[in-house]
Amino acid sequence: MSQARRDIIEEHGSDMLPDSLKEGAQLQEEDDTPAGEGPLWQRLAAARLGDVPGVRILGVVILALALLLGAFQLYIGITFSLDARQQRLTHLLLILALIFLMVPASKKPWGRSRLMLGVDLLAVLAAVVVSIYPIVNARALAQRAGAYETTDWVLGLVMTLLLLEATRRTVGWFMSVLVLAFMFYAWAGPWFPGDFRHRGVTIERLSSYVYLGNDGILGLTLGVVVTFVFIFVLFGALLQKTGGGNFFIGLAFVLTGRSPGGPAKGAVVGSALMGSVSGTAIGNVATTGPFTIPMMKKVGYKPNEAAGVEAAASTGGQILPPIMGAGAFLMAERTGIPYAEIVKVSIIPALMYFATVYLFVDIKARKRGISGMSRDMLPKFGEVMKHGWHFLAPLVLLVVLLLQYVPPGRAGLFATAALLVVAMLRAGSRLSLQDLLEVFVIAARNTLPVSAACAIAGVIIGVVGLTGLGLVISDTLVTAFAGSLLLTLLMVALASLILGVGLPVTASYVVLIILAGPALEQLGLAVIVTHLIVYWYSQDSNVTPPVALAAFVAAGIAGAKPMRSAVSAWIFAKGLYFIPLMMAYSALLLTGPATQVVIAAVTGMIALVGVAMAIEGYLFRRTTVIERVLLAIAAVMVMIAPEWDGWSQALFGFSPGSQAFVWGGTAVCVALIALQFIGRGRHGQAPSEARGELSTSTA
Repeated sequence: MSQARRDIIEEHGSDMLPDSLKEGAQLQEEDDTPAGEGPLWQRLAAARLGDVPGVRILGVVILALALLLGAFQLYIGITFSLDARQQRLTHLLLILALIFLMVPASKKPWGRSRLMLGVDLLAVLAAVVVSIYPIVNARALAQRAGAYETTDWVLGLVMTLLLLEATRRTVGWFMSVLVLAFMFYAWAGPWFPGDFRHRGVTIERLSSYVYLGNDGILGLTLGVVVTFVFIFVLFGALLQKTGGGNFFIGLAFVLTGRSPGGPAKGAVVGSALMGSVSGTAIGNVATTGPFTIPMMKKVGYKPNEAAGVEAAASTGGQILPPIMGAGAFLMAERTGIPYAEIVKVSIIPALMYFATVYLFVDIKARKRGISGMSRDMLPKFGEVMKHGWHFLAPLVLLVVLLLQYVPPGRAGLFATAALLVVAMLRAGSRLSLQDLLEVFVIAARNTLPVSAACAIAGVIIGVVGLTGLGLVISDTLVTAFAGSLLLTLLMVALASLILGVGLPVTASYVVLIILAGPALEQLGLAVIVTHLIVYWYSQDSNVTPPVALAAFVAAGIAGAKPMRSAVSAWIFAKGLYFIPLMMAYSALLLTGPATQVVIAAVTGMIALVGVAMAIEGYLFRRTTVIERVLLAIAAVMVMIAPEWDGWSQALFGFSPGSQAFVWGGTAVCVALIALQFIGRGRHGQAPSEARGELSTSTA
């Protein structure tokens, strides 16, 4: 067990977890913190270099850079005294230095050698030069904007190469290759056919544009990380270190533990609570999974099912307010819509998503006869609240500030300060000096892939701006699908799946919204609807094979096969695909009167129940083939009712109105659900349902 995890379990919040959860916790060192003793920064240095002379010096350097990054972010969050370009360049300098010092070039021995460390030190030096140059020469660069000199574009090329390598180390080779493909398209424009042909962009112009322009590396995408994201990453790191995660896990098990499949439902609720303030799927799995997954296995879930539930639930953390993923902050900046408005319209769909995951878990438990946990295995509600109620205060403060339209960065800063104060006032969550230093190291480490991805995404944005590629793809999509919104949505979902093979959520969202967003808006969707649909589809990289990052982390904890876990997660997370359809075709995102919103939410939830029954073939008893087909058709009628109305007009010359299909599909789903309830004990088809509780001895 790693020292950091031991601290979390034994020192912070242990009173909120029963012994059965602590003893059963399986820990994934690779996806949490490096094994070994000593402070986190020293373990990171040892993981980078091994047990060699000088490793302690490297550890101190990592700590110093992490503290410098944290102090810088807090400084600009409090004073706002630097202009945007200086903020982003300084942030990028510290991020690049940390990446090249912390993340080896390869997992093979040569990537961790001292010789490679020497090369990485040269890369750090190069990062210093390319980051300081625009700050020192800001006035001269402004005077010759558009007529850059050789030094300008050469340093821009160096910056791009550094970011490509940093992205390869932290995100993966796929994104680096994708960026190179976009750069090739910009350079080789005259060779492309049809509408994709353009004059071509020289390396000199492209390099200087993405390096010094307002829409490149130093553009809005990186700016959002600097302004908003880091503060919330720091908030999540502080919550993790003080034991707030244990409070949410304990509270979730109190609420759901005794019902059928209790541990899995606890994973759903716990991940929802933790994910709503962490905004990261993989971090959520690493935090809650070691407790929830072993308990799910203990009561009867297969390892891949336990991993799938945890991955699907943790993925929902990036769509559940108040702290959604980094893409939500990007959305607010790109659209000009206040973050508070995005939070408001996201609440109903996010709750529907978790309700769907919860429903799949419940069906699986009833179908397999998985019972709940016994009373003595669960924490007591009073004890959990006694030891952890203070963690609610910063969250309430955060929600109130966001709803009062306080800028997200400032709101996150206040909430982080409040969390530190309330944690230090109580012995169970009080941090030592080492703990506090580790909070900054954790925050810096968790920021690296986000910052690298958002910075290199600026190159793609620059290429799109120089070549007009976004408009070309938008017109192509609209023309190819004859203006069909449904086909365009399906194509966006497919593109998201393909991009999700190698891109993290935030990067996938940025690329998709640039390329496909205009097409959806051209087909009549509101700006916020378009962005949220693309953002939801971008989440599938966490749970969809062949690359499902959150599912793979969960599989490591569960001891399950990664691909089987990914398939299970994909099934449990079906709401990621169906709910965006409702966003497009109904008032689910508060795009209509209150009555329409209520109708959309209620009928949509009934349709999701129908989908779950059709997929699992069970609710209270087994469903027949005919019932499953009818449920699937009825659910789709509700989700895309306007399309059905259009098909009716085209085929029969009769338009009953989309509401007729909404209510018709809802009625069929309700009728079949009622038949399930009435016949739940008949035909001898149902396995023995969960009766009673799982005793401690059988657990």
